[in-house]
Amino acid sequence: MADECLFCGIISGAVPSVRVSEDAETYAFMDINPGSDGHLLVVPKRHSRDLLEIPADDLGAVAVAAQRIAKAVVSELGADGVNLLNCCGAHAWQTEFHFHLHVIPRYADKSKDGLRLPWAPGVRGDMRTITALGNTLCAALAAKEM
Repeated sequence: MADECLFCGIISGAVPSVRVSEDAETYAFMDINPGSDGHLLVVPKRHSRDLLEIPADDLGAVAVAAQRIAKAVVSELGADGVNLLNCCGAHAWQTEFHFHLHVIPRYADKSKDGLRLPWAPGVRGDMRTITALGNTLCAALAAKEM
């Protein structure tokens, strides 16, 4: 897969990276297009295209590694908060098609933090639409459990 996938190439060592952490299931490295100081990625070593394809055990390993790294981002880099971000699909801003979780340190000092939200939290949506979509998802999930 390394010939086709940038992140597989990074994991194998064929493509250089600034490694932050590695264990049997995951590899974490600095993002070369950071949204803030200390922005990094955590990936499973086993290739999965995206959130819809990653096996649950790999997803869990990535989440646990991201939590451990997020704690270090706060304690060692002095971040005031942390965002975890996954983009699934081109229309959701995914540009590398190997599952990855962004660990993005957030700072009150905006000279360290260039990330801005693309929507305005706190702006209430239409409750009829919210309810209809919620009911659709609830029914679909309940049907899959049967």
